[in-house]
Amino acid sequence: MDFSFFLSNPLINVGLVSWLAAQGIKTILDAVKHRSFNKQRLAGAGGMPSSHSAVCCSVVLTSYFLYGFQSPVFALAFIVALIVMYDATGVRWAAGLHAKAINQIVEYLDSGDVNDQEKDLNDLIPKLNESLGHRVIEVICGALLGVAIAVIGQLLRQGGAHLI
Repeated sequence: MDFSFFLSNPLINVGLVSWLAAQGIKTILDAVKHRSFNKQRLAGAGGMPSSHSAVCCSVVLTSYFLYGFQSPVFALAFIVALIVMYDATGVRWAAGLHAKAINQIVEYLDSGDVNDQEKDLNDLIPKLNESLGHRVIEVICGALLGVAIAVIGQLLRQGGAHLI
């Protein structure tokens, strides 16, 4: 069976390459910062650079290269990218702050004299992921990574390669 059709869509290819690159960079930066490898960073949300922004921006620019500014594909990709990047710095960032506050409450309940009702609450609430959203600089760096990968993909396509 021929599986070459999996590589036949440049928008999917550039998005996938952007995601892999951003997650790889994020994992390396985290390992350097904490001096240990954390395999959860390979697919985890939050951190530098934003893989969501990298994916969206690479797809936006590639759709522009392939279909032009007036195309519905470009328009849809552009609007979705704006929503995703706004959400990453707004809603998801706030959700991460809420998770941090809840984790501190749970830690407080676990640390001292608590009654049975509070102990039950502590047992019910798992440690929440605090790294959900992004700082603006993380979104900008992700967007720039996506743009760079889209430009590389365009240069490769112009040179005859059709993988990205």
